[in-house]
Amino acid sequence: MAFLPGSTIGVIGGGQLGRMLALEARRMDYRVLVLDPGEDAPAAQVADGHVRAPLDDVDAARELARRSDVITLEWENADAAMVRAVEEIAPVRPGAHVLEIAQHRVREKDAVSRLGIPTAPYRAVDSLGDLERALAELGTPAVLKTARGGYDGKGQRVLRDASEAAEAFQELGGGELILEGFVDFRLEASVVCARGPDGEVAAFPVVENIHERGILDFTIAPARVTEAVARRAREIGEALVEGLDVVGLLAVELFVGHDGALFVNELAPRPHNSGHYTWEACSVSQFEQQLRAVCGLPLGRAELLRPACMANLLGEHLSTPSGLSGLIETLALPLVSLHLYGKREARRGRKMGHLTALADTPDEAFRRAERARDLLCGTDSRA
Repeated sequence: MAFLPGSTIGVIGGGQLGRMLALEARRMDYRVLVLDPGEDAPAAQVADGHVRAPLDDVDAARELARRSDVITLEWENADAAMVRAVEEIAPVRPGAHVLEIAQHRVREKDAVSRLGIPTAPYRAVDSLGDLERALAELGTPAVLKTARGGYDGKGQRVLRDASEAAEAFQELGGGELILEGFVDFRLEASVVCARGPDGEVAAFPVVENIHERGILDFTIAPARVTEAVARRAREIGEALVEGLDVVGLLAVELFVGHDGALFVNELAPRPHNSGHYTWEACSVSQFEQQLRAVCGLPLGRAELLRPACMANLLGEHLSTPSGLSGLIETLALPLVSLHLYGKREARRGRKMGHLTALADTPDEAFRRAERARDLLCGTDSRA
């Protein structure tokens, strides 16, 4: 069954991903209803309705479901039990079975491994003794992470020596953790895949991601890798979106080794920061693709029309007196687009918006995006 224009899309979560989905949905004459606790949530600013309640409020989620034709997510940490309750009223895409895997790093790695796809070596850690044994098996350096939660570099600690085990275990709160062996990678990449309820699959181009302090800084499309590596990355994304029975989007973060070997790092069953460039650079944006997938419409071909680079705009870029001081100069640059998320408070590390630059080559797009952000934020030392 397809949900046609005029239907109501319920969105669990009201951040910038929901905002961009709502903008695409309204362009195609869908109504959007958002569940989020924030009075001025970014998605609620552009939606048709707002159920203001915590994201684990089952009664509020049921209200969302009763007022919606189909439900989707912009935040993969939505309470899985709540999502199961919602599924009794309206279809949720992707479903709770996907969240239960993506929300727990050990289950996530287990699921990827069962499909025969490489990850970094890992061990589940539930006690200090587990951690000491895991370090003996995997060696150092290694990365200790919380099994649940944590994003943008939070909830993890690099261990350079086994003597750091007790301090790191205590720092991360003990309990459910995962130790991952260190991967000596050349670059980080990602691929966003879509799958419809009929099993149709479409993969976006493989992109290259540059992080700063664990937060995505730039995404370069296409990734500067060989065609064989790009093809294998797309194959991995397609295998995962099918193997996990995802209806909607699945973003797959990958490490690319110096020899071209690929290792899955993390999964996100939602639009992804590294897919924002698709709005300007692809034949269909990741947000329109999400809408098509959850509504049972034919998927777009997701072709890259032109090389691009996305630059994140964080609170530290915009919270100084010079923040946005170069708006006019930036928008005068050729092939540069600005997206702001409607967040009123600029905090360090908070994603406030992004810039996308198009060019004839990935390298030129990267330089143009750097230049645009420098100009926008008044930090250009080359002007």
